[in-house]
Amino acid sequence: MASKNFEQVELWQIAHKWVLEIYRFTEDFPKKEMFGLTSQLRRAAVSVPANFAEGFAKLGLSDKLRFYNIAQGSLEECCYYLILSRDLQYGETSGLRARSEQISKMLNGYMKTVRNAR
Repeated sequence: MASKNFEQVELWQIAHKWVLEIYRFTEDFPKKEMFGLTSQLRRAAVSVPANFAEGFAKLGLSDKLRFYNIAQGSLEECCYYLILSRDLQYGETSGLRARSEQISKMLNGYMKTVRNAR
């Protein structure tokens, strides 16, 4: 059964839960990071499921893939922010990074399926 909306797609569901984890993780960042790393990491993380949702609604293949690719870029951006967070000793990031890798693999697979369906 094809998904009728983005909320039914497992990839989006996992990415959304990951964003919630990112928000919880950054709650304990130093206050001086509120407009720095905290904001950057949260915005990049939100961009992953948001761009997937936007791409899901697009009718053209190239439009769909462009938004999915933006989601991939945001995921890589988050990977760097998580490395930086770890190196600044703001918290343990291995679980968040593992989930980001899972999302990346799922997104790559989803994009391949979309490409081949046309």
